Amino acid sequence: MGLVAAIGILLPFPFYYWLWTQPQTWVNLCGKGQTWVNLCGKGKDPSKIMAYVSHFLKLLQFISLYSVSSLSWPPPFYFYPLFAFGQFLNFRVYQLLGESGTYYGIRFGTNIPWVTEFPFGYIKDPQYVGSILSLLACLSWVPFRYILLWILGYLFMIRLESKEDPATRAKPLS
Repeated sequence: MGLVAAIGILLPFPFYYWLWTQPQTWVNLCGKGQTWVNLCGKGKDPSKIMAYVSHFLKLLQFISLYSVSSLSWPPPFYFYPLFAFGQFLNFRVYQLLGESGTYYGIRFGTNIPWVTEFPFGYIKDPQYVGSILSLLACLSWVPFRYILLWILGYLFMIRLESKEDPATRAKPLS
């Protein structure tokens, strides 16, 4: 189960890498008339489609993590503040950026306004920090190597996204 769980935990990161480095390919795929995404009636908005795919991949990550976890109650004292603050950061980022801002809208050619409200300007990469805090909260239930693997995926994406070249952004389809 260990190798399958590790693959499940890493599953979203090649998808995110591809979208970040090849955004025009995704925009073109989402904009074509009879692609698989349009068959679901959700076509045209690359960020919305990315959100659907990402939620499915996130579900697979959680199933993978659950498969190697050993749950016990009550959780340790550190669980509540780490998980609560981590989720607060995630929800706050989504509240401020919306779906397009959270799901690579800027890479797909959407104009996303610059945000300076908390946590932006105070915490670098707040959504990733929030996710990492939430994962660390689960250390009493999940073996460290799986938490570390997931965190390394986030650190890889932080590094990749920190080197964004605006010239490589997609051109929206008309």
